[in-house]
Formats: sequence, structure tokens, C-alpha cells
Amino acid sequence: MQSFHTGTAPQGKADFGTLRRFMPYLWPKGEPALRARVVAAMLLVILAKSTSLVMPFAFKGAIDRMAAGVPDGIQIAIALVCAYALARFGGVLFDNLRNAIFERVGQTAARRLSQDVFAHIHRLSLRFHLERRTGSLTRVVERGTKSIDTMLYFILFNIFPTVFELTAVCVIFWIKLGPLMVAAVLVMVIAYIAYTQRVTDWRSKLRREMVDSDNKAVARAVDSLLNYETVKYFNAEAHENRNYGLAIKRYTDAATRNEVSLAWLNIGQSLITNIMMAGAMGYTVWGWHQGRFSVGDVVLVNTLLAQLFRPLDMLGMVYREIKQGLIDMEAMFGLIDTPQEIADAPNAPALVVRGGHVRFAQVGFGYDARRQILHDVAFDVPPGGKLAIVGHSGAGKSTLSRILYRFYDIQSGTVSIDGQDIAGVTQDSLRRAIGIVPQDTVLFNDTIGYNIGYGRPDATQAEIEAAARGAAIHDFILSLPDGYRTQVGERGLKLSGGEKQRVAIARTILKDPAILILDEATSALDSATEADIQQALGAVSQSRTTLVIAHRLSTVTDADEIIVLSAGRIIERGRHEALLAANGAYADMWALQQAEDQDEALIAE
Repeated sequence: MQSFHTGTAPQGKADFGTLRRFMPYLWPKGEPALRARVVAAMLLVILAKSTSLVMPFAFKGAIDRMAAGVPDGIQIAIALVCAYALARFGGVLFDNLRNAIFERVGQTAARRLSQDVFAHIHRLSLRFHLERRTGSLTRVVERGTKSIDTMLYFILFNIFPTVFELTAVCVIFWIKLGPLMVAAVLVMVIAYIAYTQRVTDWRSKLRREMVDSDNKAVARAVDSLLNYETVKYFNAEAHENRNYGLAIKRYTDAATRNEVSLAWLNIGQSLITNIMMAGAMGYTVWGWHQGRFSVGDVVLVNTLLAQLFRPLDMLGMVYREIKQGLIDMEAMFGLIDTPQEIADAPNAPALVVRGGHVRFAQVGFGYDARRQILHDVAFDVPPGGKLAIVGHSGAGKSTLSRILYRFYDIQSGTVSIDGQDIAGVTQDSLRRAIGIVPQDTVLFNDTIGYNIGYGRPDATQAEIEAAARGAAIHDFILSLPDGYRTQVGERGLKLSGGEKQRVAIARTILKDPAILILDEATSALDSATEADIQQALGAVSQSRTTLVIAHRLSTVTDADEIIVLSAGRIIERGRHEALLAANGAYADMWALQQAEDQDEALIAE
């Protein structure tokens, strides 16, 4: 059984591990142009901070000249004011150049990580997707991807510059004001960081609760909207609204606690920085009174601390955002860490299809170790042959198609195609050789042409139309106002059941597989539509190895062999006539369906 990583490791280790895995996206291998952008951006960070450190000295010089009252010092004072303004502009200039240069790095990192996650999700087994909620899954990927750009900017352009500026301020204060002021600044910074970390760790727990509640609310909404027909069938709108309201209430309660904690964090941070500002200004004013400092020194200290407090204030927000980003990225990396239940063997070769001979040899399988589904199932389908698999619901018929596609690995026996064990070849080559027309055809919310072309994405329009003709749907498509550009709607709901089945048949014709699976492809259709679809399926299955999984026995009378499944075991096998003559389970099913058809005919009359 697969598990979805939720980040239960100790938080510090989890954070360090997440950052370590994140860094290769910042410094990608084999990408000298992107690495050069990172270096250039960091140089601009240093230039911007160096320029900002020059501003207080220009301001101090201008104030000292003015305080001295020297008439011929006005030119120098004006020059210093201009230098101050120029330094302010330089800081803005370098910061924006940095953003422009680095933007491609951030966007590329986000794109690559999101593609890695998306590709891995598609590699995961059918079991994983059946057990996960789509809304929750997409929200995890969305949050994790968005956190990439934020993390890059905060780590490189907030934490590093703040450390650089703090070091420079300490050096300046040591020279100008002495070690006592440096010690006071360091104590303030340590207290600020300690308080921020402690409160933010508390807030992270609240954030996790809020994110979890949000995921559940979104998943609840998506699940309800996807099943809106069922909701309407059972007049359950009020029930769904009540459940959604409870989920939203849990989210709003968690969000409220999160925002209240933010207020306490901001109050504490402001208290620490303002105590430091008051102490430093009081000290420099006292020094000015003693004749140790000039008026410009008072302005210098004020300006340097004000500049330092701005990134420190940002540092608090940065730490919060990094913690929150790590939570989101941790969940997304948890998806990447989810192991593949079905994986190719090392150096597995591609399947070589020589005719499409399908063989199940004593296959035993269960979705859960406690419940066996198939018991020693064995059959052969020669190249170009047609095998029908019938039985009551729950007999294990559709499980056979999932095993042939290798959505699951079997516990015993072997499944082979042209003598090659499907567990030893690549999944990609195996699935390219097989086509399926399922009972419930789900289409993409795109055009009819796109959905047919999905069978072979590189197909031309002429090939798509040829496939549509083979499925007897070309004329219907041309009768639509938009033709092949007609939108089919969510899950293809703008088309009827028969029309969707014909699209599925056309898609399979375009794929041109050597092996064809018809999984109860007409069971949900009316008799007239079923007859038309059956004719199209008969044309498609010509010269292909075909497995027909059927509930209606009238659709399999021409099969080369029919096997009857019951509780995962083959209880009868043979051709249609021989099975009727045997007067066993198949004959009973045939008689029952004939009686049902006669009753339907009488009702129709």
C-alpha cells in the first residue's frame, strides 16, 4: 500500500531536508546562463546594500555642514544632499535590475519542479489515484509551485542582504560608537530572531491546521461538484451545503487563529526594535551633549538603524513565509517521495509485438492481501483471435484488463504477450500495444477533434477524420456547427452515451493497437445504439487480438472462445454453441437475458 508523505519528521530536520532538495533548482546543472544570472543578481544585491550604506554618511555630512553654519559650506552640503538622493536612486535601480535578471531563474525553477511533480504523479499507480482526492492533490501542487518563487527571493534577496547589512552596521558602530553599541545591536537582533522563531513555530502549527482545513474544504467542494448529478438525483443539495459549510467553518476558525497570532508577532517585534531605537538615540544624544558626537552622528545612527530595522521587519515576515513555504513544499516533495507501486525493471526492454498472442498462466491476484480476486486464471488468445470474458458483476472481469495494462502487479502466475512477460518490459511499450474502449468513456473538456486525436497526438487532421469515419461518427461531427472544433464539455457531458462511445472507438482506431480490449463497451446503451456501436466495434477488431469483457451475452456470440468467470475462477469455457449445449452457468445467463429482452420488447409494444 502506498503512503502519502505528510511530513511527520521533526520540523527542523524536515526544513533542512526540504531546503537541501530545493537548492538544485536554484543552481541547475548544465545551465551556465542561469547560473550566471544568479551570480549577477547576487552582485547587484551587494551593490544595492553598499549604496544604501553610503546614504547615511552623505546625510550626516550635509547635516554637519549645516550645523557648522559655514557660509561657503553650502555647496558641499548641497552636493552631499544630491549624493544622498543619488544613493537612494541607486539602491532602487540595483534592486530592480536584480529582479529583472533573476526572474528567469525563479520561473525556470518553478516550472521544472512543477513538471517533475506532475510527471511523477502520472507515474504513480492506479491505486494511488483511486485513493486520493483530486481537489486536494491539485491544491498541494499549486501551493508548492507558488512557494518556489517566494522561497528563492526570500533566501537570496532578504536573508543574505540582511546578514550583509547587519555585519556592515556592526563594523560602523564599532568604529564610530564603540563595542558597547555593537553589543546592544547584537543583543537586540538575537532577541528579535529568538522571539520571531518561537512565535512563528507556534504559528506554523496553526498554519498547518489552516492548510489542512482548506484542503479538505476544497476537496469536499470538488467532489460534490463532480457528482452534481447524484446530488440532484437524491435532493441532497441541503446536505452537501451543510457539509461544505462545516468544512468552511473549520477553515475560517483556523484562519482566524492564524491571523490573531500574526498580530501578537508584530506587536512583539515592534516592541524590541523600538526599545533599541530609543536606547541608541538616547545614547547618541547624550554623546552629542558630552561633545563626543556631532549632530550628523545622531542622524547617522538614526538612519543606519532605520535601514537595518526595515530588513529586520522583513526578516520576520521572511521567516514566516519560509516556514509556510516549507510546509507547502514539504507536501509537494512528499508527492515526489511517494514510491511507484508499479515500476519498470532495471534496463527493461521494450515489448516487441509480433502478432499479439496474449496468455494468462495461473494468474492469482488481489487488490488487498486479505481478499483474493482472481484464482489460477489461465487462457490463451492467439494472434487475431477473439476471447470473450463473461460473468456476473464482481466476478473479476474488468480486473483482467487492468492486469493486462499492468496497472497492478499480480501475486502469482504470469501474463505474457508474444512470449514476453509483461512485468519484464517497459510499461510505455506495453500500453502502446493495447487499446481499450471502456464502458464509461470520460472525455477531456476540449474539442471532439482533440479527444479523437488523443489516441495519437501527432496525428494529422486527415488521419483524425479517417478514424472518425471508421467509428461512423464523421458525418455526425460535420453536422455540428463547429464540426471537429465542437467543445464536448466537462467529462464529455455535452455528448450522448453513444456519441461518447464512438469518440472512444475513433480514438482507439487512431491509436491502431495490436491488442484491443472492449470492456463492456455497450452495456450502458439502448438496443438501437448498441447495435450501431457493435457494428463499428466489429470493424475495429478485425485482424486484432481482441478481449471482450461483456455483460450482455448477445455481443459475444461470435467469439472464438468464451470464458465464464465466477468469484475470480473460470468455471466454464468454450464457444457459444458448446456452452449452451452444456446447459451450465452460461446457458442459465443466456436464458435469463433472453427473457429480459422479451419482456423489454413487450413493454416497448
